[in-house]
Amino acid sequence: MAEKISGEPTRMTADDWRPLRDLGFDDTGLLEIAHIVGIFNYLTRLADGFGLAIDPGVEEATRTGVALKRQHQG
Repeated sequence: MAEKISGEPTRMTADDWRPLRDLGFDDTGLLEIAHIVGIFNYLTRLADGFGLAIDPGVEEATRTGVALKRQHQG
């Protein structure tokens, strides 16, 4: 659903929402999911437009599977 609403939103049909409805989501829940997908699309495009890069620590954590550790402030 997220891929289709991102790439081909005008082709969405009731059947595309069926798996989420089968999980118990109502119209309000589907709207919230669509908003989240839209926000992620927006933020990605904004970051790409500004040429932002992923933090090297995040890239390493993604590659290795080792979680990031919060740095102590003080």
